[in-house]
Amino acid sequence: MIVRLLLWMMLMTAATADAARPAKPVLLIHGGAGVIRSTLTPQVEQAVRADLARALDAGYAVLEAGGSALDAVARAVVVLEDSPHFNAGKGAVFTHEGRNELDASIMDGATRRAGAVAGVRHVRNPVLLARAVMDKSPHVLLIGEGAEAFGRTVGGIDFVEPAYFHTDERWRQLQEALQKEAAGQSSSLGRAIHYGTVGAVALDSHGRLAAATSTGGMTNKRWGRVGDSPIIGAGTYADARCAVSATGWGEFFIRATVARDICARVEYGRQPLLKAARAVVMDTIPALGGDGGVIAVDADGNFTLPFNTDGMYRGWVGRDGKAHVAILADED
Repeated sequence: MIVRLLLWMMLMTAATADAARPAKPVLLIHGGAGVIRSTLTPQVEQAVRADLARALDAGYAVLEAGGSALDAVARAVVVLEDSPHFNAGKGAVFTHEGRNELDASIMDGATRRAGAVAGVRHVRNPVLLARAVMDKSPHVLLIGEGAEAFGRTVGGIDFVEPAYFHTDERWRQLQEALQKEAAGQSSSLGRAIHYGTVGAVALDSHGRLAAATSTGGMTNKRWGRVGDSPIIGAGTYADARCAVSATGWGEFFIRATVARDICARVEYGRQPLLKAARAVVMDTIPALGGDGGVIAVDADGNFTLPFNTDGMYRGWVGRDGKAHVAILADED
């Protein structure tokens, strides 16, 4: 009897220690879905993989140090925004008028606080302005000049001249789109071959989840068009069970409230994250006529990166602590 009691106490002590031990964190990132093999040169591929790896390293370093999922996703997205190879921040595409209009959002799953900005033109890292909206204002979404005016009152936001966002590749893409439009070959919001939105989701060692997304929108967009990236529940969502960042044809992701739908399936339908995300990305969105992908992680550290396009710039660090970067569909 005494031996059994001692064994029971040892087992209980071990179980308590395991419960108290911080869980290994998880980080996922994306740099856009819709990659076409024929347009991916070896030089671009090498640069993209290197920048994805840098973003993973930056975000995961926050998590390894015991930092929050919220800080980790913001840090990873900043690295992607600073790269010219993704349609966010430095690499943002041009509007019909030849401007860069940037959108971003961020959400804390532990509290369901969120912040977002849309149509900003002078903010180097829109995700940081979205974070400021969440942390330092009573609002969730600010747009255009008002968002920038708010940013100048809080400090810590880098403002740049519009020329900072100019890249020759994005300008060439606009000229091609304008020529096609003039020839009646496409509309101003026609299907793009690459949705360069960037994003990150994370689970930290304390079990907290967060998500963030940033984009330059669609090449040749007009009339102040805003896609799903700054829309909480469409392009970004996080709660205590699930965190999602999306990339794709924004109009369809808004109509399907993609990010929230995935998390609602997990919460109310008790669906495994993999099944929930796959159903939305592989069934719901194509049925509406759209395409794209998501990255998602749940509170147990399960994660998935489904997409219905030729590829998606993506990277992940699971509970094993190993970093992975991939682009095309056959790399997983």
